Amino acid sequence: MTVTDVSAPAAGGPVSGRPRRDTGPTRTTRRITPWLFLAPALGWLMVFSIWPSLNTVRMAFTNAKPLGGTEKYVGFENFALILRDDQVVNALVNSVVFMLVCLPLLTVLPLLIALLVEKKIPGITFFRTAFYTPVIASAVVVALIWTFMLDDRGLVNGLAQELSIIQGPLPFLTDRWLIVLSAVSLTVWKGLGYYMIIYLAALGNVGKDLHEAAAMDGAGAVRRFFAVTLPAVRGAMLLIAVLVCVAALRVFSEVFIMTGGTGGAGGEAMTLVMLIQQYSRGFTGDLGYASALSILMFFITLVPLLLLGKLNGKGSE
Repeated sequence: MTVTDVSAPAAGGPVSGRPRRDTGPTRTTRRITPWLFLAPALGWLMVFSIWPSLNTVRMAFTNAKPLGGTEKYVGFENFALILRDDQVVNALVNSVVFMLVCLPLLTVLPLLIALLVEKKIPGITFFRTAFYTPVIASAVVVALIWTFMLDDRGLVNGLAQELSIIQGPLPFLTDRWLIVLSAVSLTVWKGLGYYMIIYLAALGNVGKDLHEAAAMDGAGAVRRFFAVTLPAVRGAMLLIAVLVCVAALRVFSEVFIMTGGTGGAGGEAMTLVMLIQQYSRGFTGDLGYASALSILMFFITLVPLLLLGKLNGKGSE
């Protein structure tokens, strides 16, 4: 008869006479677990981003209608129609002008404000909050407030006439270029605080020793700004420039609310996104043509992103 040794093991040693169990994750579990965590995000991306994008490309080559019906493949007919559509030209010009005016204002002004509010002086926290408050306000609500202010009987026209600056009300909400400029003023006022925060983060990485060394060499405040501050925030400035360009080319809410969805007299102030929205709804809408315009919009907004990549590449050399 054989007796199994069941004597107590040494402290910290393995228990003799018992099979060892591997309680860690198996190789299969280790492979599957990351995908289980990624599955909700991938599903969301597929349903709300990838599939709609692919479906938009598909519909751009059809005569799809908002109310359904039989779709017919029309080839590049929708894209050829874009080249002959005067509305597209007007909308594209409005969007580009909007971007060209917003770009310098929302690139330079937030930097100057950030330089002001980063100073540690009494009461500066109030101004930081005040500059950022418009960012959290609804774009629709702000546009409605702007509409009331710029109306023929609004605050701006009324005050200007009281001060004898103008004789009659200015058509801020009907004239093409006044609508664009009014929308620019709204966008700039609402975006200053957002881009100010980005600049504050960039300025926080600028060493004080650089400014002190430049001051010891006799550099004044203006020279230190161009020699020390601007090179330090160059990356943030490029990022903000691209964000402003993309957002300006996709402007919709400001012009839509201020003009009541009409785009001004004859739709002359309509932007490209407003034009897409107009063609994608109603009984006479054309989803195929709206999809072709969406693809055009995609390639237009892609230009600033490619330009940023090129500038970053040159800066890193």
